[in-house]
Amino acid sequence: MNASTFLKTLGPGILFASTAIGVSHLVQSTKAGAEYGFALVGFIVAANLFKWPSFEFGSRYATATGRSLIDGYQLLSPWFLRMYLLINLLSMFFVNAAVTFVAAGFLQSVLGISLPPRFFYLPTLGLFVFSYLFLVWGRYSLLDKGIKVIGTFMLVTTLLAFFIALIKGPEQPLVFQPFGDLVSLDSIPFIIALMGWMPSAIDSSTWNSLWTLERTKQSGYQPSVKETVFEFNVGYWTSAVLSLCFVVLGAYLLFGTGKVLPDNNVAFASGVVSLYAANLGAWTFPIIASAGFTIMIGTCIGVMDGYARSTSRTIALMRGKEESRKGYAVWLTLIAIGGFVVIAFFIREFNRLIGIATTISFLIAPVIAFLNYRLTFSKHLTKEQQPGTSMRVLALAGILFLLVFSLGMIFFNWFVQ
Repeated sequence: MNASTFLKTLGPGILFASTAIGVSHLVQSTKAGAEYGFALVGFIVAANLFKWPSFEFGSRYATATGRSLIDGYQLLSPWFLRMYLLINLLSMFFVNAAVTFVAAGFLQSVLGISLPPRFFYLPTLGLFVFSYLFLVWGRYSLLDKGIKVIGTFMLVTTLLAFFIALIKGPEQPLVFQPFGDLVSLDSIPFIIALMGWMPSAIDSSTWNSLWTLERTKQSGYQPSVKETVFEFNVGYWTSAVLSLCFVVLGAYLLFGTGKVLPDNNVAFASGVVSLYAANLGAWTFPIIASAGFTIMIGTCIGVMDGYARSTSRTIALMRGKEESRKGYAVWLTLIAIGGFVVIAFFIREFNRLIGIATTISFLIAPVIAFLNYRLTFSKHLTKEQQPGTSMRVLALAGILFLLVFSLGMIFFNWFVQ
């Protein structure tokens, strides 16, 4: 692939990475490093590896067939489409609320304010309105352009913080501790939540297939399957590497110091920004605060667009009608309102909100992974368009991995706690 064709294809993978590098990285990975050092790195690597085929299949299927994964579910069985709609309805409000809740905390850090509880609704409402108007007016074109700017700033600032932290070294000497000394039964809910959104929820693979089709329409260039997969993999593995960078930052800045990150979105955001700034220098506080907010606003916009776009497409297929701009706007409105209502109920329980959103994502992951596998290794794709044997084996291992952990979570919640 030459530079010209890569730039024509570039977009969906960057959008995926910017959407993924939000709560899972900035919140969950930082907490993993802060509370467990490097003990959970294996879980993070495993989640990135075993989820990779399901996400890659979204881009591959869209380019190979000219259809989204959602259209593919309909072709497999109308019941699969209905099931996907149910999954979306169960998760969209909690996920959208979780990412906006975190973003509101970083917004207050950027502005240097701390609003009293009765006024806290203002920044969350402002973010919902901003994301809504951004998408209603700009649709995919503005999303594609804006996310590239956001993604570049996010990448540079994160790597800057990471390398300076490496040079300065950890706040406390990092000595080897047995896994069992750091991780207990009480750690399981956090580990499951961490993996649920690492690097993103599996159901967002449908978004990537829709974004791939939109990018083709926008650029007027029809990439090959190989070109599309390469572009997606650049974004995917960038997000995977950055997840480890945040673990290192959490471990170097907090692990073993006796300090804990607060169970409150504003305090959490301020705590993370203050820690990073203390490590990099006080002069970097505005930069780090802006970086955190930029990461989260990119996630907010991407998540809202993904859910609205996928739900609108699902409803259109079920009704046997063409997808309309009005349908997309209606779902954007419902998602914004629903997310705001969820925040109203969980305004004082930051960790619980994140836990619910990520747990829902983890439970539905095996189902979506199985459907994506069925579509990719079906008659819809030629043998040349399908991935090789190694990817097929990894995909099957990934489905088993997600199923085992989902069943384990159910067992733990019902019989252990």
